[in-house]
Amino acid sequence: MEDQINLKDLFKTDKDFEKELKSLEKETKKIFSYEGHILESPESLYNFLAFDTLISKRLERLYLYAHINNDLDLTNQKYQDYLGKVLNLANNISEKSSFVLPELLTKDYSDILKMIKNYPKLKEYKNNLKDIYRNKKIIKNKDEEKIISILTSTYDKPEDISEFLLTTDLDYGYIIDENGKKNKLTLSNFSTYLESNNGNVRKDAFEGIYKNIKAFENTFNAIFTSKIMENNKLSKIRGFDSARKLSLYQNNIKNNIYDKLIEGIHKNLNKFYKYYDFKKEVLNIKDFHIYDTYANITSNFNKDFSLEEAKNIIISSLSILGNDYIDIIKKSFSDNWISYYPKKNKRDGGYCTCAYLAHPYIVINYENKLEDVSTLAHELGHAMHYYYAKENNTYEDYNYSIFVAEVASQVNEIILTDYLLNSADNIEEKKYLLDSILKRFKATMIRQTMFAEFEDILHNKENEGIILTKDVVQNTYYDLNKLYFGENVIIDDYIKYECYRIPHFYYNFYVYQYATGYAAALKIAHDIINKKAGALEKYRKFLTLGSTLDPVKSLGVAGVDMLDDKLYDEVFTYFDNYLKELKKLYE
Repeated sequence: MEDQINLKDLFKTDKDFEKELKSLEKETKKIFSYEGHILESPESLYNFLAFDTLISKRLERLYLYAHINNDLDLTNQKYQDYLGKVLNLANNISEKSSFVLPELLTKDYSDILKMIKNYPKLKEYKNNLKDIYRNKKIIKNKDEEKIISILTSTYDKPEDISEFLLTTDLDYGYIIDENGKKNKLTLSNFSTYLESNNGNVRKDAFEGIYKNIKAFENTFNAIFTSKIMENNKLSKIRGFDSARKLSLYQNNIKNNIYDKLIEGIHKNLNKFYKYYDFKKEVLNIKDFHIYDTYANITSNFNKDFSLEEAKNIIISSLSILGNDYIDIIKKSFSDNWISYYPKKNKRDGGYCTCAYLAHPYIVINYENKLEDVSTLAHELGHAMHYYYAKENNTYEDYNYSIFVAEVASQVNEIILTDYLLNSADNIEEKKYLLDSILKRFKATMIRQTMFAEFEDILHNKENEGIILTKDVVQNTYYDLNKLYFGENVIIDDYIKYECYRIPHFYYNFYVYQYATGYAAALKIAHDIINKKAGALEKYRKFLTLGSTLDPVKSLGVAGVDMLDDKLYDEVFTYFDNYLKELKKLYE
């Protein structure tokens, strides 16, 4: 079926894109005219900020057009070229603008507040300026910032290199599936084989992937540890004694948020071990290996959902969030904000992105499965968050923190699953839905927290002067798996090499936000489902905030206290109730 995603809201034609790209390249040459003059007067400060905002809006629109077109056909040379040119322009703008922050920070924030008072137009940029001056202690002088800016384009290389190795260069061989058919084993179909009801298939898939990664363990370890060293060195340049502190500070998150997450999960791990004990019992497996934890315990439920059915289910389930919420979702359908269907050379997976000068866009690969319905609801959560933030804020304030980025998407998914559970017409469907909730909890709350702890431990070891040999890295990861899976799960040696497969380990303290976001979403969604007084109104207010409040305070508006010691206990109560409900269905 042909996709009808409407990119004309960005640019009507490729020629319009090319014309705008040339125009913006020419416009960016004006950046140097502001050097040394930004703080001459309140008006000159406003003029620069207005110019910078306009450049950013236009660049964002160019990027989305090139990025989405490229993802729709990864072999299209024209859109590869477009995307490369836009990224080069972005790097060029970043290098040209390297004087801006050092120049701004020659003044104190009190001086800026006086400027705002004397020139009210500057109020539009108050939050942005406040954040810039909050970061004053980590900004270096003009020459140093220029060097850092020039080097920025190399920071993502470990991620790029590992991705090429994992997805392009490595050959994982073949696997015999449960039907006796020989298939090529890839990272894309790996999870499908791990969920197989055949233990040999699960084992072969697990070993097939990781023995091939092991063959390149020295190369992977060098790539992986170079990223850790880079993060730690950059933190020292910025004046921090750890990469974690710098990363969290940049997102305006206090360190104890990270510690609260790990402590909260550790405290409740015994409750989670019951899930593995239950799976072991249902699957009737004596020696329960780590690859068996992924096995499906519900094999009889297999139902297709057409795209129209998916849309109707999503509209019905999310109607609890308000009529205008549903109206905007309907608009996303009718106005073709979404690319739905898989096709040759289209990028796998799904995502949502937004241009302030247009609207949110979603790219998914819908294949009529329940997981695809959930994915569409998830990405629509992102779209609604973008939409409300964009409609209620200036460009400067609409782009919310990454710390809260997964909340709205997860709220949508949780409400959808609750709706499906209540409307399920047979036991097998209910089993499937309940197990999908528990698996999502495992993937998001448990595994992402384990990842976060692993990342933190290794950065600390490197900071302490410990050489991150492959044994140090792999044994650290192995020991954490033993802790997070419990005594009743056999932790196979090959799991050591999983750490090289996780793409987020080549970032910088990103994964913890999946877990904190899911914890917040569980509380918000359950408060709304249970019609807790004010819960819906608080959540709807949260969606409009953008970056006008720091991320932890914005979640406070939604009714979630991320520093409350009881938060993770409450989250595990939801988990425990779902597990009890599933056990009853089997009894």
